[in-house]
Formats: sequence, structure tokens, C-alpha cells
Amino acid sequence: MGLWLVDADTLAGGRFVLSPLAETTAALITLERASAAHPGERAWLAAHLPGYQARLAEDPVTALLVRAALGRTWLADFLTQAPPGEGEPSFEEELARVRTTAPAAARDDLTVSLGRSPLPPALCRDDLPWRLAELLEWVWTAAVRPTWPRRRRIIEADVVARTDQMSQGGWAAVLDGMRPGMRWLGGSRLQINAHDNPPRAVHGAQLLFVPVTPAAGWVSWDAPHRYAVTYPCAGALAVSDPRPAADPLARLLGPARASVLRLLDTPKSTTHLVALTGGTLGSIGGHLRVLREARLVRRRRAGRSVLYDRTTAGEVLVTAQRSGS
Repeated sequence: MGLWLVDADTLAGGRFVLSPLAETTAALITLERASAAHPGERAWLAAHLPGYQARLAEDPVTALLVRAALGRTWLADFLTQAPPGEGEPSFEEELARVRTTAPAAARDDLTVSLGRSPLPPALCRDDLPWRLAELLEWVWTAAVRPTWPRRRRIIEADVVARTDQMSQGGWAAVLDGMRPGMRWLGGSRLQINAHDNPPRAVHGAQLLFVPVTPAAGWVSWDAPHRYAVTYPCAGALAVSDPRPAADPLARLLGPARASVLRLLDTPKSTTHLVALTGGTLGSIGGHLRVLREARLVRRRRAGRSVLYDRTTAGEVLVTAQRSGS
């Protein structure tokens, strides 16, 4: 298994960071796979997949490059560079690091992502970093930037929820299940994936956790300075108007309360719900109060946090609406 040996000081200094480039790379992976993980992603994919496929049809070299960069079991390192550990970089600042990758280094990374197989002759060229950067810029401009404010709210909500989780159970509670194959094994051992690689010592470095809204994830590093885990956040990106006006649950409860009830499939704080919905603290608190009075939502204290989730009655109501009962 892939192991990082993380000393106590490095783990204690771990932090969450936002990365527009990571979000764009995850969106690129979704487009290339042409497979959605949830209804909100399905709507986004239907809107942007035709344009993506048309662009690659006009540029077969870049199409081949993307398939090589996404690899068989590993993503090319120059595509998934660890974000800067300080501040929040702009998309343009992060993209510049991809664009200025040395051509020889990019070809070496692609060889690894292809399982050590020789590069196809069409990729034995020096403009590969520029080509990949141009495609990422197209994905950002056409398919990610228009929804970035909502994506950012979902990402920030995930960070709030995991910070709450950390206050209750420490980093071990946060790391377990952050992404498939990842868990804290104790004794400084963090399993990051199922690859049979030698353990990697992560001492005195920045340890970064990068949430993205698509169902994608990877690990990256700029040894010995930074190590990053990119993972799919808990809140799914939904379409702007995910439920039609004829939605029975929205007619029964009102659109805002119905949305809150649906989001409580897992325990969430009021702050988390505010970040996910874009509502005010007062309005979300009011909706929760009504839902509690109707015995559809319950409240419990976890450390310093107050979390809400659905009761059995609330679960039955949401499930029945989904099944059309």
C-alpha cells in the first residue's frame, strides 16, 4: 500500500487549501471519463461534454496527450502539482506552473502515467506542457469559472464540516475515508492509496488537503517542501435549479426547507448549511427550527458543535419523494 510517514508536527500543521486549478483538473477528468457520479454532475456533463469532445476531435495530439496524462493507474505529475501552501493562488498563477514545465520532465511524467510504456511517437515533442495548459484554460473558462462561486461555497462548506469533525476526533477522524483507499493507521502512518510503493517520509513539510467538487482525487508533492491530498468534498455540485416547481416535497415544505432537509443526509452544522445553500444564518436557523418542530430533523451536540440530521420520519419523507411514492 502507499504510505506516508507523517510526524506529529507536520500533521498538526496540516491545512485545507482551495485550488481553482485542482477543481479544473478534476472537471477535466470528469469530462474525459464522460461519466457522472451524481445528478448534479450529470447535468453539468450534458452541458459541456459535447464542446469538450468537439475540441479534442479538432486536435488529435492534445486528445492523445490527455489520455496519456490521465494514465492507467497514475496521473502525470506535471498535471497535478501540489498547490502553493500560502494564500489562495489564482487560476492563472497555478496554470503558469503547468505551462512552464520543462518538456523533458513532462515526457518523463507521461512515461510514468503510461505505466513505464514508451511514449507514442506523436507525443515526442516539446509543446506538451503548453498544449495541456491551453486545454485546462479552456475547461476553466467554459465549464468551471461560470459556476466557481457555487463550487467555492460547497468546498468551503466541506472544510467547515471537516474542521468540526477534527474538533471531535482529531485528524484521524478527518483522514479516514477522505478518499477511497485512504485512512489513518496510527503510529505516524497515513495510507494514501493502494499502490505498492515504498513508504515516503513526510517530515517538516507542509501537508495540504485540497477539496474539489467532482468525484476525483489524487496525491501530489513537491518534495521535501509540500505534500498534497486532493479529495472529493462531501457536498455535490447541483444544478442551479435542481428541482422543478412541481416538486412535491418543495410544495409541502417550501423550496428552501425542502433543500435543507435533503442536505441533511449526513450531520451538518448551521454554518455548513449556510455555506452550501448561500442562505443567511437567520434563515437557515428558522428552517431548522420548523423542521425540528415537525420532527423531521434532530439536533445533537458534538464537542463545541451543534449538528443536525434527518430523523426517521424525515428520511422516509425524502426517500418517498425520490421514489415517486
